[in-house]
This record gives sequence, C-alpha cells and structure tokens, in this order.
Amino acid sequence: MRKPVASGIPPRRTGAPPGLTAGTLVAGCFAVCLAQIGIATPATLNGLFQSDLHPVGSQLTWISDAFLLPVAVLELTFGVLGDLFGRKRLLVAGAGLMAAGEAVAAAAGGVHLLWVGQALAGLGAAALFPTSLAMLAAGTRTHERRAKVIALWAALLSTGGFLAPLLGGVTGTYGSWRWAFAVVAVLAVLSALASLWLADNSSAPEGRSLDVAGQLAIGAGLFALLYGVIQAPTDGWGSAGVVAAFVVAAVCLAAFVAVERRAASPLLRLDLFANRGFAVASAVAVVGMFSFLGTCYATSIRLGPVQHQSPLRTAVAFLLLNGLTLFLTPVTARLLARVAPRWVLSGGLALMAAGDFLAATVPIGDTALTSLIVPLGLVGVGFSLAVSSITATAVNTVPVHLAGMASATTSLLRDVGFTLGPAVIGAVALGRAGSAFSAALAGSPLPGQVKAAAGGVAAEGGPLAVNSVSPASTPGRAAHLAVEALGHGYAIGFAVCGAAALFSCVLTVLALRGAHRPGETVETADEALPAAGVPGQG
Repeated sequence: MRKPVASGIPPRRTGAPPGLTAGTLVAGCFAVCLAQIGIATPATLNGLFQSDLHPVGSQLTWISDAFLLPVAVLELTFGVLGDLFGRKRLLVAGAGLMAAGEAVAAAAGGVHLLWVGQALAGLGAAALFPTSLAMLAAGTRTHERRAKVIALWAALLSTGGFLAPLLGGVTGTYGSWRWAFAVVAVLAVLSALASLWLADNSSAPEGRSLDVAGQLAIGAGLFALLYGVIQAPTDGWGSAGVVAAFVVAAVCLAAFVAVERRAASPLLRLDLFANRGFAVASAVAVVGMFSFLGTCYATSIRLGPVQHQSPLRTAVAFLLLNGLTLFLTPVTARLLARVAPRWVLSGGLALMAAGDFLAATVPIGDTALTSLIVPLGLVGVGFSLAVSSITATAVNTVPVHLAGMASATTSLLRDVGFTLGPAVIGAVALGRAGSAFSAALAGSPLPGQVKAAAGGVAAEGGPLAVNSVSPASTPGRAAHLAVEALGHGYAIGFAVCGAAALFSCVLTVLALRGAHRPGETVETADEALPAAGVPGQG
C-alpha cells in the first residue's frame, strides 16, 4: 500500500502521454545520441587542434569544457522548462542550438571562436540530455519496462560516443577537423525535424517554476570551480585569480544550497538526497563519470598531441571506450531487471578501476594500439555497466511523478563529473608534466641555447608546446624530454581516474545495501522516501 505524500498534494501527471510511443522513443534516443556525439567529437581531434590552432597552456582543455560547462550548469533549468512548457519544444530547440553551435565551430578561424561554437552547442545539449530521459521515463510505468528503456537510452548515449570518434577520425585523417563539426550540424537539423514530427509532448507543471536565484548561484559556482581547476597549472595554484575562483565557487555553491532550502519551487529538491539510494547514486554519478571522461581525455592527449598518432588511430582506441555498450545493452537490461543494482554498478566501476591502473603502466614510448586493448576494453565494459545502473538506481528510487526532477538531477551530476574529468586530469597531468620537464631539462646535457629556447616555449605553452614544435628547431631538440614528462603526467592522470572508480565501487557496495530491488514497480518506490516527504510535483 502506498504511503500518502507528506505535503498532502496528490501526484498528478499533466501532459503525460498514456504510454511510450515508437515515435517518442526514436526522437528521444536520436536526441541523446546527438548530444553525446557533440561531447565526444573533439576527443580524436586534439592533435589537429594543437597543430592547426596552436593553443597554449589550458586552452586545449577549454575546447572540451566549453561544451561541457553549459551542459552541467543548465541541465536542471532545462529540466524545469521541459516540465513547464513541454518536453517536445525543448528537444526541437536544443537540437537547433546544437546545429548553430556546430556550424560556428566548423567555421572557427581561431581557438576563441571554437570555444564560442562549443559553448553554443553545449547549451543545446543541456536541453537534450535531461529532456530526452524525462520524456522516455514519463511514458513508462513498471520497473522492468523502465529498466529496458533506460538501458536503450544509455546505449544510444554511448553509441554517440562510439560514432563521434569515427567521425572525427575519418574527417580528420582524410579531410579537415572542420568537417566533423559540419556533419554534427547536419545531424542536429535532422534531430530537430524528427522531434518535431515524431515525438509526443509531455509535461508536469504542477508546483514547478523557474528558480532564478538558484540557477545564478549554481552557474557562477560551477564556472568558478572549473575556471580555477583548469587555469591553476598555467597561472599557478596560489595565483590571485585561481584563489579568487575557488573562493567564489565555495561561496556560490554554499549560497545555492541555502537558496534551495528556502525556495518555494527549488531548482534541485535537496530532500531527494534523503533517499539513500538516490544520494549514493548521485555521488557515484559525479565521481564515476569523472573517472570515465578523465580516462577519455587522458587517452586523447596521449595518442594525439603527445604521440602524434592520426585521428583514425585514435578513433580505434575510442571504439574500445565507447563502442561496447551497444552490444552489451541486452545484458545490461537483464542485469538491471534481475540483479541488485549495486552489484551491476560496483562491478562496472571495478572494471573501470582495473583498466585505468593498467593504462597507467603502459610506457609513453609504446605507440602500439594493441597495448591499450585490455586497459581501455576494461574501462569500456565497466562504463557500459555503470552508466545504465547509475541512471536506473537514481530514477527508480523515486516515484514516477518525480521522474523529471530525478532524471534532470542525475543528468546534471553525471555531466558535472564529465566536466570535471578533463579539467582535473588536465590540471594534474600538465602540472606534474611541467615540473618533470623543468627538472629533466635542467639536468640534461643539452646545450645552454637549447635549454633556454625549450624553457621559453614551455613557459608559454607547457611541455605540449615543446613537443609540438619542429624537431629540427632549437627547442625541438628537447622534445624527447617533453614526451617523457607528459607520459609521466598522464600516467598519474590514469591512476587518479582508477582511484576515483575504485572509491565509487567501494561506496556502492557499502552504501547501497538494501536499496531498490529488481521486480519492484516504480510506483512503490516512493515508500522508501523519508517521512519529510517529496510533494507530488513533476
């Protein structure tokens, strides 16, 4: 028997379709696939960005995070907008924004305009991620059906991550990196048309309204945090700008919590986190996905700017990271329906940790892709298990009328982890590489003229810049020292990703004991909510 909602407001599902139609399923899956293609497209192209646009210091990291930042900052707001005004509108508008942003990126003549295009495309993706999942979740009613739909949604998300490296690899090797962005722009137009023609609308406006103060606080806080992490290796951890960024981040995030506690219609319902299963899944979403995208970023830099391998060879490595999920979807769906979620999730995280620790041991001078098959394959299999079970655990522990809020929150936290992955791993790896290169250069028998020239290049753009100059030039004679230093730095990056995945694995095993069980219908999941309750609003 269901417990009454503590607020006394009965759950209502205004605008919810009677069931999930094939057209809505196609539109939602196409949308999330497109959004993930947008995120993953730069991964195989970092080497070309380095050689063509000559980014220095942290500028290469910002190419990825210019897309990821608006995704992380605005997902909750777009979740509310979908509940208020209809999710179909958000799918169409999000795809349109992605089309515009990718077109700007394709035409970019410099790194700064590329950032603008990436940020605009990220704004569109911020609408697509939570809206597509909320639309699909709103059309399902049982745990088994929802588990299958979430597994399919996650498979299409990873399929986007599988297709993007192929797109970047082929266009970067046989054409230009600009072509990759142009193709994504075309796909975005097709997604907008598919959503317009095929999707059924749904909404849940009861009790929902925009939380402007909360949005400003979390937006400023996350931007300041990301800025501090990315700029620290270039500007120095003790520099005034970096310290100020961390102070602003702490103040704004604390203000966000205070605002959400008092808001009549909060952007993020903090009482959702009183549900142990949801709270643990949320923490693992951040740390586990940080581990995964940090691994992707470290792999991209290792193969591209460091080893100068072609985009097509880099794409092969990314097939191992993202390409296995589609084939594992039937297995994942059965596991989520029959096995306690914590075992699926912890097993996936354990595989990710093992793969990262192995990757950290591969010498930087080893350019054979076969050496990465086992490490990256383990991470890929682990991710395919973890990403579905994280989403299923979070969404299935709340009642169906809160699916929009829960899915938006899960998407936000997952993408906060994604955003922090390149930022933190880039900061750790480049910081350690910079120190190692300076020490190696000072102790090397190279002539003083070479040391001075290489040191000047490193002061401007770090070891990556030294590794990118012509070997025949004066600073290029120190490139072998830069490669070794970068190999050391990114090996530490892999190890950090492994430690994050291992921590998430242990947390899942210990803290998810007794959480939502297979076979329980979604409607009864609200009995696990605390007495403080969650009002019946979508």
